[in-house]
Amino acid sequence: MKRTHRMYGFTLIELMIVLAIIAILAKIAVGLYISYSLESRRSDGINALLNLSNEEEQYRSNNTTYGSLAQISGNAASPQGYYSLAISGTSATAYTITATGLGGQANDTQNGTACATLTLAASNGTITQTPAACWPS
Repeated sequence: MKRTHRMYGFTLIELMIVLAIIAILAKIAVGLYISYSLESRRSDGINALLNLSNEEEQYRSNNTTYGSLAQISGNAASPQGYYSLAISGTSATAYTITATGLGGQANDTQNGTACATLTLAASNGTITQTPAACWPS
């Protein structure tokens, strides 16, 4: 009587193919995670710009011009620290607030538009938010 031995398990080639598939999926997942993280952290800069804009309007209601960052008691960094903040071009009718991405946030993009620097400018009652692709619609 002839006995046949049946082998169970996986070959080395099969294991390498599975590892390659897992590596490809992991690479895709990490890339998507990083882009979504950058986009979600962008809200830190946008909220900081909007808060400073409100503080500018409050300051202007009591003074003849818009104020500097020190005059309105603003912070030089966003609440979560992903952006540095600056105010420039202050006058009786205008101001510009800029949030510049720090660290990894300097690589933030939205549909090919660089979102590392967000700007909110007010001039004669008109608010301009640039780059437009980086702001929520």
